[in-house]
Amino acid sequence: MSLILASGSAVRRRLLEAAGLAFEVEIPSVDEEAAKASLRAEGLKPRDQADALAELKAVSVSRRRPGFVIGADQMLAIEGETLDKPSNIAEARNHLMRLRGKTHQLLCAAIVARDGAPIWRHVDTPKLKMRAFSDAFLDRYLEQAGDVVLRSVGAYQLEGLGAQLFESVEGDYFSVLGLPLLPLLAFLREHGIAPA
Repeated sequence: MSLILASGSAVRRRLLEAAGLAFEVEIPSVDEEAAKASLRAEGLKPRDQADALAELKAVSVSRRRPGFVIGADQMLAIEGETLDKPSNIAEARNHLMRLRGKTHQLLCAAIVARDGAPIWRHVDTPKLKMRAFSDAFLDRYLEQAGDVVLRSVGAYQLEGLGAQLFESVEGDYFSVLGLPLLPLLAFLREHGIAPA
């Protein structure tokens, strides 16, 4: 049975490769921004938005491709609001200033679809507390990190320089990176896709 990752995320790809899985990548042809706007207009909570977007990605590829298709999405929630990936460095700076000294949640959803329908889902909610860093530190961080901050919600990558921004992290490290890997591997083992 083939395994397909319905995502253009280099981090998700690296996580599956490092876990020793054989898979293909197919980027889903969905309008994520329009889907997010629709879900938010419906009043869905960030957790349900992440779950719905992961399902949309997995199902869209699963309708065209046989096998097990993994879709994933991640939302950042703080004080009842969601933050999306910043579109430029100025927006990244604003996001980090908003997160500074506070705790936020990363809602990480994964769906496995087969034959155009979801057959497994998992949503994880790590909590991360940013330290109260100085404006000077923030300026240095953004200068050193560069455009990489535009690739993730929250404008940080915990696996790199972004670790310097944090005071504490509660929850699964893989989910912080964008994929609840351990529950996913357990499901794939049950179905003979990952080695038992």
